[in-house]
Amino acid sequence: MDLKTLPAQKRSSRTDLSLRRLAGARCLQIFLAITALLAAGCAGLEPPQETFDPQSINFDSSQDGALPSDFSTALTGGGGPISWVVREDSTVPDGRQALVQESSDDTSYRFPLCIYEKTVARDVAVEVKYKAISGKVDQAGGIVLRYTPENYYIARANVLEDNVVLFKTVRGKRSKIEEVPVKVSPGQWHTLRFEAKGPLLTITLDGKVVIATHDGTFTNPGKVGLWTKADSVSAFSNLKIEHVR
Repeated sequence: MDLKTLPAQKRSSRTDLSLRRLAGARCLQIFLAITALLAAGCAGLEPPQETFDPQSINFDSSQDGALPSDFSTALTGGGGPISWVVREDSTVPDGRQALVQESSDDTSYRFPLCIYEKTVARDVAVEVKYKAISGKVDQAGGIVLRYTPENYYIARANVLEDNVVLFKTVRGKRSKIEEVPVKVSPGQWHTLRFEAKGPLLTITLDGKVVIATHDGTFTNPGKVGLWTKADSVSAFSNLKIEHVR
């Protein structure tokens, strides 16, 4: 039967059905196209090859009272301004200057960071000399790996708690992965080392492995840096960035 011979109501019903079918087919085409684009995009998200150069930084050539070149600062959490500057320190091993986080804001959930801008790496080892100077809420210092803003791993030593902890910060929220008790003396230089190779994360304090565990939260390359907490006034020197052995 021709549509022209159908009653008006039936012609309208069949027309509506045809339009719905046409719209459905068009939606399916759009959905398939978007799916293909997403698949192609995901296929291109492979992490880049490790191409960073090993670095050894002792801050002796940096200007006293200033942030060293090739570093930037960031803050996770609250509180006032942070202050990362180079200061003379006669106790620095094999040097005369250290990088110090001087702000003593006692906001508990406050994590000042100093990020090295010239290295982006997935599998990397970072070593630094660390000394706790002061702090009532905390006397902590640490190393950050695979950093992107508000997402990173932390290996930190704490004088007041006498422990070393591996943390991860995801979208600004910090959570503990593993903790071990270990003596961390105030006013003394300790050698802290943090290695990442794939999901294997290893922390060494004064030459002794204290944590070796696996975590797959961050799998892509990121920057490296230094970290403190709350009112911790902490000093760092002899920063080394190396390929994982």
